[in-house]
Amino acid sequence: MPLHTISYHPKPISNGDATTDKTRSRDVLIYFIPGNPGLIDYYAPFLAHLWELLDSATAAGSSSSLPPSTRFHIYGQDLAGFSDDGHEPFTSKRKPFDLEHQIQLTLRTVESMRVVEARGSDGDGDDLQESSRCYDEVILMGHSVGSYIALQLCHRSLSRLQQEREREREPEHHISGHGPKLDRGILLFPTIVHIARSPAGRRLDTLRRTPGLGANAYRLARLLLAPWPRGALRWFARAVMGFPAHAAEATARWLGSRGGDGVWQALHMGMDEMQVIGDDVWDEELWGIEREAEAEAEADQQGQQVPSPRFYFFFGKNDHWVADHYRDMFIEKRQKQIERTKLIVDEGDLPHAFCIRHSETVAEKVYTWVQEMYIDS
Repeated sequence: MPLHTISYHPKPISNGDATTDKTRSRDVLIYFIPGNPGLIDYYAPFLAHLWELLDSATAAGSSSSLPPSTRFHIYGQDLAGFSDDGHEPFTSKRKPFDLEHQIQLTLRTVESMRVVEARGSDGDGDDLQESSRCYDEVILMGHSVGSYIALQLCHRSLSRLQQEREREREPEHHISGHGPKLDRGILLFPTIVHIARSPAGRRLDTLRRTPGLGANAYRLARLLLAPWPRGALRWFARAVMGFPAHAAEATARWLGSRGGDGVWQALHMGMDEMQVIGDDVWDEELWGIEREAEAEAEADQQGQQVPSPRFYFFFGKNDHWVADHYRDMFIEKRQKQIERTKLIVDEGDLPHAFCIRHSETVAEKVYTWVQEMYIDS
């Protein structure tokens, strides 16, 4: 069953478009992975504002710091299980989806994404035929557990490429081709190490470990939510919690899902996160440390500018889903690779759930980082 999506694309390039040199164009997909609850509509204003900034910059041509030949596409979709349209009703035998399922589903989706191009135009738009190809580059962007999913995709893509290199040495080997390399990421309020040691994680992990309660928490939530129609949930989110319209609508859709499935999915996946997201397992090869160190040394010798970062980590100052001690250890371990991995701790008070009220602020930060990635390319 299809999942709900949000996407923004520049107009297709046609053969009759004399203003664009197709031989120099580069199509970059920004693929956004939501947190938990995994409803992409929470991020609609954030993605819309980011698109406006990128589209305006590339349209500005030479007056922009972004190269006009680079075309950005934005795509995001729900995680599985949070929306009624995306799955069969959950039962005791058909359980909600775990974190590994979300990783595999996202990887398949990213690998299936294609740039759509129009061909055969006579200049008037007649007889257009569409063709597709892989994106030239992909930036994986994740929020919260979506950041963990993004890093897993990069790690698995790297492992696959290493296996391909090994098989290339074998006789009669043909490269299978699995889409673009996944080696760029913008990770917002990332929960990537020891989430169960965070303040909120400790509470959820205690619930998970409590005999009889963890496995049945969704039933209690279902009973509490059953009397509330979706309209009442929407009103509560707006009038009592002060949510803006987009967040109130997404919350009502999640809490008012069929049979409480959305809440069950959130609890089931959240408890799985407590078990899965533990030690810092990301090796140096993921960030390209060894090969990029050589590239930086060569650039210094030739007087060239050092390559821009490929990974941006943006941590909250007081994030209740991140254990400060493990966050600081993660940052300290990677201080030496700061040229290719940029680690930022917010100096303000942006909340973990930035997508509720702080979409534009974070979108403007992300836009700056995308500029840094491509300003000299």
